[in-house]
Amino acid sequence: MTNRLREWTSRRPLAADACLAVALVAVSAAFLLLMPRELRPEQLWAAVGWSVLGAAPVALRRVAPWPAVGAAVATLALPVLLRQAPATQGLTFIVLTYTMAAQQRLRPAALATLLLWLPVVLANLVTPLDGVLHMGPAYLVLNNLLTAGVAYAVGRAVQARRQSTRMLRERARIAEATQRSLAEQAVADERRRIARELHDVVAHQVSVMGVLATGARRVLRRDPDAAETAMTTIEETGRATLRELRRLLDVLRTDAEAAAELAPQPGLTGIETLVEQVREAGLPVTLRVDGAPAPLAEGVALAVYRVIQEALTNAIKHAGRATALVRLTWTDGFLAVEVTDTGRGPDPGGDRIGHGLVGMRERVALYGGVLRTGPRPGGGFRVYARIPLESVGAVPAGAATGDQG
Repeated sequence: MTNRLREWTSRRPLAADACLAVALVAVSAAFLLLMPRELRPEQLWAAVGWSVLGAAPVALRRVAPWPAVGAAVATLALPVLLRQAPATQGLTFIVLTYTMAAQQRLRPAALATLLLWLPVVLANLVTPLDGVLHMGPAYLVLNNLLTAGVAYAVGRAVQARRQSTRMLRERARIAEATQRSLAEQAVADERRRIARELHDVVAHQVSVMGVLATGARRVLRRDPDAAETAMTTIEETGRATLRELRRLLDVLRTDAEAAAELAPQPGLTGIETLVEQVREAGLPVTLRVDGAPAPLAEGVALAVYRVIQEALTNAIKHAGRATALVRLTWTDGFLAVEVTDTGRGPDPGGDRIGHGLVGMRERVALYGGVLRTGPRPGGGFRVYARIPLESVGAVPAGAATGDQG
C-alpha cells in the first residue's frame, strides 16, 4: 500500500500536493472549531477562505517550486491587512522550506529559506499580530528562526539520505553487472578450453579414420576380413566423431545466439530462387550458366551462394534503375562467378566496398579463390570470384587480395 501511494505521488505530483494543501486547510479548520472563543458563521467561512489562500502555494511545491515560494511570500500581505495571519500560513512556510531543502542543491535551498523567512522576521518586527501582542518581537523572531532551521535541517537530511540510497543502488547495480560480466567471461573461457580439448579429440579421431582407411584400401584384395574390421572401426570412429562435433558446436554456441535452424544451408540449387526474389524486389536479373556444372562441396556451394546474394543485395541498394547479370562459368578445375549491374556505380569520392564485400572475400579465400570487386569501365559495378573446384584448406591471406577494376 505504501509503495502504491509513493508511486502515485511521484506520477502525479500536482494532484498529491493539492491533496496536501487540502489537508492543511482541514487541520486549520479543526483548530478554529476547537478554539475556546466562538466564531460567527461568516467569520468561520472567512477564516477558512484565508486558510485556503495561505495553503495554495503548497500545491505548486514540486511542479513549480520557485513560483510557490513567491506566492507564499506574497501571502504575508494578509497579516498586514487583516492584522491576523491565516492558520495555514505557518504550515505552508514550513512545508515549502522542507521541500526546497530536500529537492534543491545547497545554495538554492539556502536562498529559498532566506526568501521565505526573512520577510516573516521583518513582518514580526514591523506588524505584530493581535493574537500575539503579549509576546515580544524577540520571542516571535526566535521562534520563527528555530522553526525555519528545523525544517531546513530535516529537508537536507532527507536529501542526503536519498543521495546515499541512490549511490548504494548504483553501486549495487555496477557490482551486479560486474559480477555478471565476470561470470560470463568465466563461462566463455571454460567453453573455449572445452572446445580446444574437443578439437584435439576430433582431430585425433579423424586422423585415425584416415590411417584405417589407407590400411583397409591396401589389404582389401588380399585380406578382406582385415579390411572389413578396419571399415567397422572407421564407422564407429566416424559416429563418435560426429557426436563430438555436435558437442563442440553446443559448446561454441552462446546464449545470445539463436538456435540454428535444421533447414539445410542454401547452395547452387537456391540461386534460381534467389534471382527470382531479386526480380520481385524490382531489379531485373538474368542468370547465365556456361560450361558443364560439376559437383561442389557444400561449403563451396554455400560460399558461391553468399557471394551472389551479397552482390545482388548491394545492387538493389546502390544501383538505382538498372539491370543485373549473374554468370556462372564452369571451366577445367575452376568455377567463375560474376555479378554485374548497369547502375550508377559507386558514389563519387566514396567506396562501395563495405563489410559485406569483405566477408565475401574471406569466404572465397577460405576455399583458395580470389575475389575482384570494383566499378565497370562502362558504368555499373562488378563482382568477380574464381574458386578452384578441388581446393583443400585455406590459402595464405595474400591470395585473397584481388585488384579492383
